[in-house]
Amino acid sequence: MVVLGAGPAGLVLGNILVDHGIDCVVLERAERTHVETRARAGFLAANTVRILKQHGLAEGLDRRGQIHSTCEFRTEDGRFRLDYSGLGQGERHTVYPQQDLVTDLLTRYLERGGQIRFGTEAVAVRDADTDRPEVDVREADRRPGLWRARYVAGCDGRHGAARRSLPAGTVRHHRDHGVTWLGLLAEAPPSLDAVGYAVHERGFAGHMARTSEVTRYYLQCERGTPAGAWSEERIWDELDLRMRAREYGPLRRGRVVQRSVVDLESDVLEPLRHGALFLVGDAAGLISPSAAKGANLAVLEAAVLARALIDDLTAGDPKGLDAYSARCLTHIWRAQEFSHWMIGLLHGPSGADGESLFHNSLRRSRLTSLRTSRSQQDWFAEHYVGV
Repeated sequence: MVVLGAGPAGLVLGNILVDHGIDCVVLERAERTHVETRARAGFLAANTVRILKQHGLAEGLDRRGQIHSTCEFRTEDGRFRLDYSGLGQGERHTVYPQQDLVTDLLTRYLERGGQIRFGTEAVAVRDADTDRPEVDVREADRRPGLWRARYVAGCDGRHGAARRSLPAGTVRHHRDHGVTWLGLLAEAPPSLDAVGYAVHERGFAGHMARTSEVTRYYLQCERGTPAGAWSEERIWDELDLRMRAREYGPLRRGRVVQRSVVDLESDVLEPLRHGALFLVGDAAGLISPSAAKGANLAVLEAAVLARALIDDLTAGDPKGLDAYSARCLTHIWRAQEFSHWMIGLLHGPSGADGESLFHNSLRRSRLTSLRTSRSQQDWFAEHYVGV
């Protein structure tokens, strides 16, 4: 088995396969230090935690993960909080930085005897319609190389070799939501004991704790804004304004150590299987960060594919592989629908024209329903934590 990419999807898949005695190699174009330090998501759904525990991959998050179960919304009509652990299915998030999870997964994979080749870039997947597909690679020394396996798992993201190698006829569903966030990682303790969503006429602002000393913030900005365009003073002043710090208490400031610009997009491919090639994680479907679903979908898909591969390779049962695409797409589209709903909840069009006023009135009505309706709160909780 060849796995492309050493993110959560690739490493969960590799761990489960190696633990069941299936030979597996992970090809990762970056070096190990980069893989273990790149900061991404941090909110793990209850189902993700169950999968990690089931396969002996939860030691780190059991020790250092933080339970989160509350959202706070700040709007022009005031603020309200939802303890979603008491709503819907009664589930919670575990906050655990993705770089820590990846480090744990990589360590466990190597302890189990798994192979990984850092600095090895997959260039193309060939002959996926046969029982002996090939992966052309560029080795760490820049020389060309070749890997052969019974199956290939493309866990290498939206720009990886797996997507570039898909046959004609693959259907791509794409939507640009027209919203851009400035993503910030600050060396500052959390200012709320909840996930904070602020809706403001100047744009959305978000607060998500990562650790006791590090907080993730988001600020809506104009499309095309460079990551370094805003000074730290402007960032904190804008966060104070949009999160209404004057009304609800000051934010705890600190040095901004990481910046990125995120254009909110959705991107799904169908099908997710092409002969011996399977798409997993961001290679299968990109989702906006508005509802923290990306890493959770990746782990779910990896676990589904691992079980199907084990059944096929050890028992000669291909039914799971045949059903992989349809099963995972059900989860992907469910997550996309909720993410789309969240984008509409948190962002409104600017301007004073009739259409903008109409859409902003709808947004305020959605927030009112979320504040006052138990059935709406149960729906939100189930979809917010579920995948």
